[in-house]
Amino acid sequence: MAALIVIAVIVVFALVVAARSIRVIPQARAGVVERLGRYSRTLEPGLTIVTPFIDRVRPLVDLREQVVNFSPQSVITEDNVVVGIETVLYFTITDPRSATYEIASPLQAIEQLTVTTLRNVIGGLTLEATLTARENVNTELRVVLDEATGKWGIRINRVEIKSVDPPQDIRAAMEKQMRAERDRRAAILTAEGEKQAQILTAEGEKQAAVLTAEGQKEAAILRSEGEAKAIDTVFTAIHEGRPDHELLSYEYLKMLPALAEGDANKVFVIPSEFAKAFDGIGAALRGAPKKEDDGPAALQPPPAPSGGGPRGS
Repeated sequence: MAALIVIAVIVVFALVVAARSIRVIPQARAGVVERLGRYSRTLEPGLTIVTPFIDRVRPLVDLREQVVNFSPQSVITEDNVVVGIETVLYFTITDPRSATYEIASPLQAIEQLTVTTLRNVIGGLTLEATLTARENVNTELRVVLDEATGKWGIRINRVEIKSVDPPQDIRAAMEKQMRAERDRRAAILTAEGEKQAQILTAEGEKQAAVLTAEGQKEAAILRSEGEAKAIDTVFTAIHEGRPDHELLSYEYLKMLPALAEGDANKVFVIPSEFAKAFDGIGAALRGAPKKEDDGPAALQPPPAPSGGGPRGS
């Protein structure tokens, strides 16, 4: 019976020794081994064996990138405005030994360092610069935090300002200012649109007037050319027809009634050639032989009256 108890004790002891000797480290984890209370080595992912009762493996260190969201912190800007800033931090542990022995509470240390650095950076900026220059603030925070946490075996990958909350009265004033700015821009755009419309209307009227004038000019030129061609055609027809003295006298007499037309024509002068015209017409009616044309001289109109003939009304 005693032998069975001894064997059982030995088996249990062997199991305990095996359990404390064989360790499996997961991927993206690291284990810090202490031998008799002092740092011995860092365990890599995989199967490893440690000396039981002499070596002690501390809690595993996560080597993946971690995200920490810090609560809003009150910060005073350069123009004495208190704003609440909420930040998000991305970091990675690069040295498990330093992260274990160089700092007691890494997250708390990073949070406090972030708050103090944020106050220093925002304290040199106005509220407007804080709201519009977030990228510059993020870069400056990351540089400062990365330098401070390097000795802790921690690398700061990224720092983002999640929100910037000014006081309620400041937000109301900013909203009024933005509304006034939008109204001003709308008024400017409306005025510029009306200006462009008036300019385009004036240019259109100018082009229409120019085109109308050019059309009238072309029409006048065409009318003048038509009249010139008509006159040339009539003149050519008259010369080719060789009219006699009686025909010219008859045409001359036909123009006399036109001279008496109109209310303003109360008195008109009858030329001395009036009797000669009637003589020519009478001779033509009596069948008197007409004189041979003397060529182009027959086409000449009657001479202008010298002293005036009888008057009529």
